[in-house]
Parts: sequence; C-alpha cells; structure tokens
Amino acid sequence: MSYKSSSEPTRTASGNPVVRPISADEHLAFVRAQRSVSFLQTPAWGRVKTEWRSESLGWFVGRRLVGAGLVLHRPVPRLDRFTLAYLPEGPVIDWTGEIGAWLDPLAAYLKEHGAFAIRLGPPVVTDTWSADQVKEGIADPGIRRLTDLPRQWGDPVGASLSSRLKDAGWLPQNPQDGFGVGHPQFKYEVPLTGKTEDELLRGMNQQWRRNIKKAAKEGVEVTVRAGGPEDLKAFHDLYVHTAERDRFTPRPLGYFETMFAALSAEDPERIKLYLAHHQGDLAAATVLVRVGAHAVYAYGASATAKREVRGSNACQWAMIRDALAAGCDVYDLRGITPTLDADDPHVGLVQFKVGTGGRAVRYAGEWDLPLRPMIYRGFDLYMRRRGR
Repeated sequence: MSYKSSSEPTRTASGNPVVRPISADEHLAFVRAQRSVSFLQTPAWGRVKTEWRSESLGWFVGRRLVGAGLVLHRPVPRLDRFTLAYLPEGPVIDWTGEIGAWLDPLAAYLKEHGAFAIRLGPPVVTDTWSADQVKEGIADPGIRRLTDLPRQWGDPVGASLSSRLKDAGWLPQNPQDGFGVGHPQFKYEVPLTGKTEDELLRGMNQQWRRNIKKAAKEGVEVTVRAGGPEDLKAFHDLYVHTAERDRFTPRPLGYFETMFAALSAEDPERIKLYLAHHQGDLAAATVLVRVGAHAVYAYGASATAKREVRGSNACQWAMIRDALAAGCDVYDLRGITPTLDADDPHVGLVQFKVGTGGRAVRYAGEWDLPLRPMIYRGFDLYMRRRGR
C-alpha cells in the first residue's frame, strides 16, 4: 500500500474518501509518512488510555490511504452500548478543503457503530502572538486576555474553519480559560526551523539565559533515560511532590509505566525522560515526546529544596537542543491559559513559558457533533453535574 501526505488528498470521481478501520501497522506507517502528527493521534496512545476503547480509522480513495485518526470511545454511564467518539488533536486529514468530504463519512461510520457524538480537535492554528506582545500585554493593566491583543499572524485556513464547522452542525467546546474537558486550545511553542542553538538562546529572556548558566555553574547534570523502573519511580516521586506543592492531582505511577512502554514499543525515540541531578539529588525531571518534526514537553517536576539550582531550566534547554538536533520544526510547551491579567494565578505559567522566546498559539479548539441528540444532551448534563 502506498501513502501520501494528508495535505494532498486524492479525490475519486464521486468526491468523498471512504472511512474504514485500519490496522495499527497501517496507521503507524501513515503517521511516519507525515511531517508531524500529535502523539495523541498515534496508535500507541490508544494503548495508554486504558479506560477508553480505541480504534484506528483510515480515509481511503480507492486503495490509497489519504487520512487517518485514532478514535477513543468513552461509554455513557448506564448506556454502555453508546459511546462518545473522541479524536484528540485529530484526525490527520486535509483541513484546507471541503471538510464535509472528510467528516461526513466519519460521522456515518461512527454513528453506525454506536457513537452518540463525535469530539475532535483539528490540529489547525488560527492565531499567533509573539513573546514581546505577550510580555507587553501582561504589563498593560488594560489587557486582560491574549485575544485582546492584535494577533501577530492569522492562518486563513484556521480563520475559516470555525465557521465551516458551525455551518456543518458542530458545536464548539472551548471554555473561557482555554482548558476544558479535553486538550488546551492555547499553547506556547518555540519555532526551531532554521535556528541555531545560539539564536535560540538569544531569543530567550535574560532570566532564562541566566538560569541556564546558573544550572551549569552549580554543576547540574542532565541525563536522558528510556524510562526504566528506577528512573520512572524517581520521576514519579518528584512529580507527586510537585503536585502537592502546586495543588494539582497527580497521575499514578502505573500511568507513566504504561505510557513509556506503549510509546517506546512503537518507536524507541518516541518518549524520553530527562533527569537533572545536583550533588546526587534529583532537582528536576521532564518528559519529552516526539513524533516526526514535533517535539512536546509533556510532563515536568521539580524539587522545592533545589529550586535555586535551576534544574527545570536545565532540563528544558536539554530538550530544546535535542529537538533541534533531531530536525524538529517546533518545540511545544503545551497548554497555557489565555489570561494576561497580572493578578490571575495562571499568569505565572504564561510568564515561565514566554521566557523561552517563541510564541503563543491558538488552535481551532475542540468541537462536538451530536449524532444522537437526546443521548448527547443527557451526557452533557451528566458531565456538567460532575464538573466535567
């Protein structure tokens, strides 16, 4: 079977590609043929999300695979035969053309197989803002949100996608703070294409450069590991400590064991653990996931007692350098809230990520298509009651 980029779809005489299940091997071959794909759209991710049932679907024109998606099925409480079909940061299709040709056969297939609704997150950028714009926005008391700023750049495909989805009956699921039931609409990214290490360092703010130098001066050593049992346990202990300090709910150790096992089995370079030690103590740890030309900072942890040696900055710089050396287009620091209000507790995370240089990015966000409206309304009410 031959594969081609999903940005260059082929059409049949009748127009629409056909959707049908594909094997994990077919799906992985398609992923490897793309420049970059979200790790949430790899076959391995279905093995990580053990509480969901997963399947790989392909869009075919004749015998040619022209698009692919990982679908996670979540059953409805007390109605187990119906599922929410979720495609996080996917599917991998041509979003520039007529979306009905791609999404209509997906909806028909999933409804026939018991889905009461589809939720997807098009991997399409709508707007970007530079680091300087974000910093100026935080300093300006009249600016409350990223969207109050003039955008640095807007994608015409992204700009039209929202209206095209609404016209087709899709419902936006993007909350005010940018974090919802699924994955964040606003992210922070460092473009790497055409850059050198020196240029990336110069693009960082003075505090970041100072912290990277301080970590080196203090003798912080960053090692890259495959995620063996001892290393994962050390990371998880530090991660739980971080969760207690920063007041979020940590994932169990078993989740990370499954994640490393599944992603590493798919590609030995897919996921790596970065450990920053200072005088024998673990000062910080981070997880890097890479699919093609897209590198993602997925998780981080740091020791409160070792904060002054700047292990977190050392880990970040090591991951950025490795992403650059691997030929990546972008280093993705994942989600931010769009707040620029200096009094908002979330603004500290924005300021930390802005220090890398880079840019704030808004994606098209997540969208729902109800296939069985009465069940969808019941599910939506259930999720609202439990606070999603």
